Parts: sequence; structure tokens; C-alpha cells
Amino acid sequence: MPCTTEQLYSFLDRLGIEYQTTEHPPIFSAEDGRDWDGKIPGRTCKNLFLKDARGDFWLVVMPADKRAHLDGISRRVGAARYSFAKPELLAEVLETTPGSVSPFALLNDKDKRVRLVLDEELLACDQMNCHPLHNAASTTLRIPDFLKFIEALGYVPVVTECGQQEAGAHG
Repeated sequence: MPCTTEQLYSFLDRLGIEYQTTEHPPIFSAEDGRDWDGKIPGRTCKNLFLKDARGDFWLVVMPADKRAHLDGISRRVGAARYSFAKPELLAEVLETTPGSVSPFALLNDKDKRVRLVLDEELLACDQMNCHPLHNAASTTLRIPDFLKFIEALGYVPVVTECGQQEAGAHG
């Protein structure tokens, strides 16, 4: 059974992590979320659940206003060629659905099948926000607290450049 939003918040509370959640209409993509730019504190994340040619799973977390360069990321992190994982695999591995993917879903990766890639630009921000296991809200937390969350789950992220800012996007 997947982790609930309440269980996520309880986990963050136990770690002493401060967070703020803003409810909004469901957002299914970074493009859909552009209407919320500037309305929610912190840098909005784009989360890509990928599978490589060897069958390994990857979660790439990067600023929503950047265009991902999958070939470049896979070369830098030593992955085989990336493709987007099918929704069935997302449901199996992270127990979530397209549009609700976020690093918080790593709570559901009981077998630690996912490797985490973080964009270096995202880590230079003060705050970030991502979906709290559903796409009708965004949860904001400080970057050091996000890293504390990741560490508490036992992940050691790979940090690299993941792409370029999209033309006309707001950072």
C-alpha cells in the first residue's frame, strides 16, 4: 500500500523538517504548472521517472523551467540510454501515477530500485517545491531539509547538470 500524504508529513515532522503545502488544481506537467509560477515559494521541480537500456530505474529531479537533455544526463551518470518508464512501472516501483511523480514518492521504493539524479542548479536554490504524493498540491521545503529527507531514506543522489532553461521560462 502506498505511503499517504499524511504519512509523508509525519515522516518530515519526525526529521524536524519545516514545510509548507499549497493546494491548487491538479497539475500534470511542468507546462501546466506555469500558471503557478511566483504564487508558490521556492523553485518548482520537474520529475522524470526513467528506465535505462539495462532496466535500471532513475528519478531525475530538476527545475521545471529547464529542458531535460536525457542523452547528456545518461552519459554523465553512467546510465545506459534513457527512455520514459511506462505508467505501469511507475505504479509498481514508486506506487504513484503520471503527474504525481516527485522525490517524496521514494518513500514507496521499498526495494531501493531507483537511482536519484539531482540537477546542480536546483541545489543552489534556497527552497524547492514538489507534489506531496498527489498533484493537487505543492510542498515547499528548504534545500538542506530536502537533502536531509533523501539521506534519511538512504539515497545518495548523483548531482549533475540536467539541461538548459527553456526559452521564455521564468526561473
